[in-house]
Amino acid sequence: MPLRDPAIRRIHARREHCCYGMGLGVILLDDVYPGFPGDVRNASAYPFPIQYEIAEGVDIRGLVRGDDKDRLLPPVLKAARHLERMGCRAIAAECGYFAWFQRELASAVRVPVFASSLLQVPLAQQVVGPDGLVGILVAEGDRLLPRHLEAVGVARGSNYVVQGAKDDGRCPQFDSLWTADLRPTVPTADYTMAEADLLAVVREFVQANPSMRALVLECTGFQPFARAIQREIDLPVFSWSTLLDYAFSIVAHRDFYGHV
Repeated sequence: MPLRDPAIRRIHARREHCCYGMGLGVILLDDVYPGFPGDVRNASAYPFPIQYEIAEGVDIRGLVRGDDKDRLLPPVLKAARHLERMGCRAIAAECGYFAWFQRELASAVRVPVFASSLLQVPLAQQVVGPDGLVGILVAEGDRLLPRHLEAVGVARGSNYVVQGAKDDGRCPQFDSLWTADLRPTVPTADYTMAEADLLAVVREFVQANPSMRALVLECTGFQPFARAIQREIDLPVFSWSTLLDYAFSIVAHRDFYGHV
């Protein structure tokens, strides 16, 4: 296998791009909390370059629970444009509720935008067919609004069902990380306890919907547990990892090595 890409013989500046060899740009919430490996906030587990940019003033409370989301748009667009100028080949975000801004973000930059894992819901619906249900596991069920789904191409009333993992206080480890009025001064979580709570929610979600044929994980914090979830329910699982792997593959297509 060659030590360098033989196709790269002459280099050219890309329009207004300052950096090269970049991968995915990720818009981060302006919140201080850790993420397990696999969480989009934790770059260590991804096999391609990640460049972060904080959307200043956009925190979980404002994005997920805030009533005036329009005021958050300027810093979100500013972060996206900066990532584009840095040379990122595609732009993502770290929370599924960024779906609210999918259309505005895609219009504001020239690179592909993957604002939410919910972009995979229409694909999952086609994969399972009209008689199968697509489960959507979100952080807070009552905060997923019609606009979130419509912005990523999900038809209202189509074959999906929604469950909030944190509803009724069922995942306190996630509250300890993300919920401003519940988390400690130093946000923290226990992996084993978080996994057990999440698996219990997912198990009941699937049992209550026997027509479910696939599951989409909205939250970046669920991604570290995606493999355990799949083992538990034995269904296709669409996650932030599947979205980001796909996003990178379309902007930096791999070469093929083999023989005939």
